[in-house]
Amino acid sequence: MTYLDYQATTPLAPEALAAMLPWLESQHANPHSSHREGRRAKATVEVARDQVAALLPPDGRVAFTSGATEALNWAIKGTTGPIVTLATEHAAVLDTVAAEAVRGRQVTILSVGPDGVVDLDAARAAIPAGAGLVAAMLVNNEIGVIQPIAALADIAHAAGALMLCDAVQGYGRVEIPDTVDVIAISAHKLHGPKGIGALWIRDGVDLAPLMHGGGQEAPGRSGTLSPALCAGFGAAAFLMANRSEQDKAHIDRLWALALGCLGPGWTINGATEHRYHGNLNIRRDGLDVNRLMSDLRDIAFSAGSACASGSGRSSHVLRAISLTEKQARSSIRLGFGRYTIETELNEAIDAIVAAVGTQWP
Repeated sequence: MTYLDYQATTPLAPEALAAMLPWLESQHANPHSSHREGRRAKATVEVARDQVAALLPPDGRVAFTSGATEALNWAIKGTTGPIVTLATEHAAVLDTVAAEAVRGRQVTILSVGPDGVVDLDAARAAIPAGAGLVAAMLVNNEIGVIQPIAALADIAHAAGALMLCDAVQGYGRVEIPDTVDVIAISAHKLHGPKGIGALWIRDGVDLAPLMHGGGQEAPGRSGTLSPALCAGFGAAAFLMANRSEQDKAHIDRLWALALGCLGPGWTINGATEHRYHGNLNIRRDGLDVNRLMSDLRDIAFSAGSACASGSGRSSHVLRAISLTEKQARSSIRLGFGRYTIETELNEAIDAIVAAVGTQWP
């Protein structure tokens, strides 16, 4: 199996697994207990917190969550006032914003251009004075486009709003502006374990709790933390910090290789410049994607977001960049990264091209 679905999840780093194993095999204390073993577990959690925080702005605090979906829900529901977000955001944002609209909050959804990037003048005009929150994704999970988060943060602050950055796909890979107020991240998108994420909250920003209980995490998150998951997250973040340049160079080579192997007839969806190179979302007019995926069962790639899999809907992101329904359904996403081998990528794309060729005899 050749794995080309890095936006859905990334392979677990061996270093992250090694950090987790002691807490899965022989160490089991609750990190919120006051006895010696509990304090050892808490120390592991705090080391991981520092490792995760090292890739985030310095003037804030990291609260561990069950994942980015919880973090985004907390950030949105923990604020008040009008919300402004983008049409290409993840469902964890758009569905939560829709739920807040039902509760009576004013919501504005900004459109994006065919390149997937928001128009800043349109954003400036649409974000009202007294807005409560502006939410935008750093790197889009479906098309890899990078949004101008720093400029959006300036516009948000001028209107009196907080800036929420969904950095799930960009954390450790694309610089996160220091001026944002809240940041959501997830471990399994950077070679860490599933089931844990975090919300970074700028000092001085107060969010209402999403869940009530013990309040184990200082900013107001309740629930017993898993030292194993925290340790895996921390190790993955530490590895990302120390391999960032190496990973970037490798991914840039893979991007160039993929484009060179595809040949004519393909169109890249979204911006070609302001994007993360580990995400290649492409379309070919008339392509039967379901047939292609059936023909290539030994290659793991995507026809859209894993979070919308099985819904029967075409990608809302591709429709938001003005693709027709037919074009959206003729698109595939290839995601690659640290553990992708160049020869495997080459062979996989050759197989894709060959299988596509059978659709036009």
